[in-house]
Amino acid sequence: MSDSAENVAGYNGHPARQDLEFWVNTDDFDKTCDRKAKERALTSSDEGDLSDDARTLWSSSDSNTSATTADTGSHEVSKLEAYYYYYGIDPKGSHPRLIYRDSVDVFEEPTGPETYVRQLRVVDVPGHHEFAKNGLWDETRNWIEEFLIGQDIQVSSIDFVMFTWLEKLADRELDSKDEGENREDTRADEGQEEDDVDAIFAALTVDKPAKPPAGDGERVYSNATIWIGALPETLNGARAFELTTQIRAYLDRLHLTERVDIAFRESVARSYLGNGPALYPPAETNDPLEAFIDNVSVVHSLSISGRKTTMQGTLGPFFQHGGKLYALTCRHNLFMANDGNLEYRYTTSATRRDVVVMGKPAFSSYVDSVQAHIGTLNETVKTLTALIKTLTERVQQQINLPTSQNRLDENEAELIKIKRRIVEFKQFYITLSRKWSKLSDRTIGHIVWAPPIAAGVGPNRFTQDLCVVQLYKPKFLAFMGNVLSLGPEISPEDFKRLMYERRDIPSEFKYPPHGLLHMRGMLTANDINNPNSLDAHGDRIRRVIKRGFTTNTTVGTLSRFISFVRKYDITGTLESLELAILPHENATGTYSKGGDSGAMSVSAVGEYVGKVSGGTNKGTDGSDITYATLFEYDWALILQEFPGATLYWDDIPAFLAAMAD
Repeated sequence: MSDSAENVAGYNGHPARQDLEFWVNTDDFDKTCDRKAKERALTSSDEGDLSDDARTLWSSSDSNTSATTADTGSHEVSKLEAYYYYYGIDPKGSHPRLIYRDSVDVFEEPTGPETYVRQLRVVDVPGHHEFAKNGLWDETRNWIEEFLIGQDIQVSSIDFVMFTWLEKLADRELDSKDEGENREDTRADEGQEEDDVDAIFAALTVDKPAKPPAGDGERVYSNATIWIGALPETLNGARAFELTTQIRAYLDRLHLTERVDIAFRESVARSYLGNGPALYPPAETNDPLEAFIDNVSVVHSLSISGRKTTMQGTLGPFFQHGGKLYALTCRHNLFMANDGNLEYRYTTSATRRDVVVMGKPAFSSYVDSVQAHIGTLNETVKTLTALIKTLTERVQQQINLPTSQNRLDENEAELIKIKRRIVEFKQFYITLSRKWSKLSDRTIGHIVWAPPIAAGVGPNRFTQDLCVVQLYKPKFLAFMGNVLSLGPEISPEDFKRLMYERRDIPSEFKYPPHGLLHMRGMLTANDINNPNSLDAHGDRIRRVIKRGFTTNTTVGTLSRFISFVRKYDITGTLESLELAILPHENATGTYSKGGDSGAMSVSAVGEYVGKVSGGTNKGTDGSDITYATLFEYDWALILQEFPGATLYWDDIPAFLAAMAD
């Protein structure tokens, strides 16, 4: 479903967003919640499952130069061209103002009440362009930056882009009538135009029927363009012409075989806090939303998917490098089989491979789980209401006083609490539907590097299944560093029992405040053979913890015996040595399932142990043995690609504020 469709029709067929407050307080909404609660009770035995999908763990123009100036001696573009040249770049009409250009396309000025104004689109420069090779664009951009700053130009941006539009005037995509909706805002921001511009503008915005397109027209693409932004009212056309002449001389020295255009426009570079809401901070213990917040919070184990893929995976540890925020996961979480298995490295000349919190199926199931929980709470309200009625009658008849009165008071207080929770969950449902339902709302970053999946790598023969995602800082305003939420599924008492069963020797594990385990240190290959704890029989073992998308928090046992793993694929076999993690012998359920790939297993004190990558499968019920890659190996690869990277932060607020992504 498109973003615009979701705005109109709501999410999953529910009412439009503006009607949500009314919808959640209707009997129909409550009936829907009740139905979803019953459906989930019948179809799922694991409360943490958010999706019933089966998953696997391995998963140019030759036209003449236009007269671009009103006065060729002053090199100032006409006021109409300055305003309308970049029309359409922003769909809401707040397009940039042209200062000067040396491009060869012809701008046709709008001249009448039914005139269609050409609508530009900004598009990416293909990767085969000369500037995409051998760091040539970086060198050029750096030279232009130093040159303009040296000339005291208040440059705000230097981009390398292309533009596209429909060639035939009769085939323009939008008529200028649409511009009238934004005229007042534009005038308020940019000041009054001269009388001649206002007169034409008034004619253009007359409320008349739009002229229908005569045909599809021919889509035209500009030359690749060095697009330079300068702060408003700091640069005129004459000065921009002088600068362009010197930049052109630099480009001529490069002996390019393709023409590169140069254009100046007014622009202000800002840090964007948009692209949907920021992720939540982790919920504190006893927060009613504790069981749901982790899916949309800044702690470890976010459920992720590629924007154009259907697989679900788990986001692993965060790290910083060069002032930017990154995170790790498995490559197979974000790349389809038909993507091939070559090394991927993001370049600015390529389309970004966006990463989102939960793909469409997972998010739909997640919203359903919130409604199902509301349905369960509604049933609790019915039960409590009936019980309160009975206790009230007993008190009125003075039966079994004061016990009946005490129970009445307790259940009335509980009813108030449950009703308050229902209100909180309904508000959370509204927030999810309004601010998280679109994929653009849930986009948290893009892939920057992924080496090919390989098995038997290096002398340790480990599995190389790694992907690095650059995260957008505005989505992580509540970032806390590498913190693993232990979640609400296992009580603190049960957690302590699972982690350490001996009373005669102190345990390393201490249940952390609010269930948030801060991660520090790294288990090495040598540590695998030296378990640091004892089981109930006195045997040395090492307990590990992981929180994944599918199974939430589980406790397992890290074997000291490295496993040999061979995976069979249509292209052949993959052989490697893996960490083996066994389910806890005193807990039911598996340590991991499909969808947990990428989750980090940590020790009792929060040391990085290994990234879950697969397991031996017991049908659809998870793995009897989970396989993981020792994090020490993954981190060595990261340091090769990102020298100086670190998993730690001295001052997180300063880091988040230091620079925009």
